[in-house]
Amino acid sequence: MQGEKVSIREKRVSDAEDDHGWRCDPELAQLDAATPLRMGFDEYLRQFKQELEHSSAWSRRFGIDTLEGKHIGNCMYYDVDFFRGSAELGILVGDRDHWSEGYGSEAVQLLLYHMFTDMPMKRVYLHTLESNFRAQKAFEKCGFRIMRPVKRGGWEFLYMELKKERWAELQKEEEDRAARAKAKEARSS
Repeated sequence: MQGEKVSIREKRVSDAEDDHGWRCDPELAQLDAATPLRMGFDEYLRQFKQELEHSSAWSRRFGIDTLEGKHIGNCMYYDVDFFRGSAELGILVGDRDHWSEGYGSEAVQLLLYHMFTDMPMKRVYLHTLESNFRAQKAFEKCGFRIMRPVKRGGWEFLYMELKKERWAELQKEEEDRAARAKAKEARSS
């Protein structure tokens, strides 16, 4: 799936080195409400390969690349409930050079498109740290709404969700804006 800044694609073994570095990074771990990984790369690579070989219908991981092919992060959905049509979304832009420039928002939008058009999802939700204002802004840009605070494992999160109907409304609004801009451009030519 490709956007204007990023593409999201299946995870591959070549992602392991970046992923290991990001998981070991204390600042990135804190943004994910986790402790930094202390596992050596060889063991991490062994487990990483096993995860790639044993996929699940209840979760799916993707790499996020720039259009030039640079791996800058990961996104995923998990805890899929096909009966209720819901799943949780997660994202990490590990490459700090690509923070606050719309790369993460676009990756989330691409993943949402996949989840709402190719899967029977009616609702996508996530948990983000109450203190992670950059992530909250990106999720709100994609249509998520803050529903309630949640405490887990000593951390303060915000539970955010996006329902398919709202997502479809936002898609229609964006299409209308694009059509108006194109018509305006045609009139001024």
